[in-house]
Amino acid sequence: MSTNVLRTTGGTSRSSEAESGGGWWVVRDERAVRIETKAVTTAELLADRDAVREAAASAESGTPVADLAALPPVTTPCRVVAQMVNYRSHARDSGFTGEIPPTFFRKASGSVSGPHDPVVRPAHVKFLDYEVELGLVMGAPLPVGTVVEEQDLPRYVAGLVLTNDVSARDVQLTKTQFYESKSYPTFTPTGPYLALLEPEDFAHLLNLRLRLSVNGEPRQDRTLADMIVRPAQALTLLARFQTLDPGDLLLTGTPGGTALKAPPKPVEKIGALLPPALKWKAFFNSQAKNPHYLRDGDLITATIATPDGRINLGEQRTAVTGAQ
Repeated sequence: MSTNVLRTTGGTSRSSEAESGGGWWVVRDERAVRIETKAVTTAELLADRDAVREAAASAESGTPVADLAALPPVTTPCRVVAQMVNYRSHARDSGFTGEIPPTFFRKASGSVSGPHDPVVRPAHVKFLDYEVELGLVMGAPLPVGTVVEEQDLPRYVAGLVLTNDVSARDVQLTKTQFYESKSYPTFTPTGPYLALLEPEDFAHLLNLRLRLSVNGEPRQDRTLADMIVRPAQALTLLARFQTLDPGDLLLTGTPGGTALKAPPKPVEKIGALLPPALKWKAFFNSQAKNPHYLRDGDLITATIATPDGRINLGEQRTAVTGAQ
């Protein structure tokens, strides 16, 4: 059974019961037990699993989770790598047909933010989008050249986190620039929980269901069965050129339902005949009528869990605000 770990801030707890400050906690139902560890980073915590197990087995009643202010359970700096177009439903929405080559890109780790922190839209960004994603948190080094089979996943992946790959589509499309468009501060809300997995939990990954809504309206809802390149294969492909270390984060793609969708084929063919400046002007004029892009004041709610609750990464609630 997986163990949920919460990381909290020091000095800004929400009740006097939690005044002892920040740290790491094991979550049991609605209460949390402090992990007695000197770990500061996620990698250090993963190296102190005995302390996590002791807290999980503790008879303490613990502190109400509602009284704790959650930080992202993945500490930075770290590597943040993401997979592009890795769900069949998202591929259809994006206009892809036929075989889709596995593609990775990097995000700045400065984009990682807490599970309830606001998503801050830069002033120049007009088309802000959401992408709920399952994050894999590495628990062991992945050297270049590593081949990862399904049965090897517990050796390399320590746990899972809920993430949102927030995207500035006008930057992404006009500049063909994934790094900038997805790396602004607060563009990777992460948490609330780091679900540390036991080897038997990995057999349940395909049952994980990703859900995201905006202002209570469902937008995304798929299981990992919709995934094109699954975690073991993704790590093998990534290890052809990229080393990963404990505490690094791999975002594994988003299902269909994002605001951005490919234009109809006839419109796409006409657009291809236009000069780039005119093509993008026409495209974004049409996108301006799309009500699904994020606006200031919107509330994004996201969850990832198996139906039986064996793995439950908690709930993210992030409000969208404009840059001050």
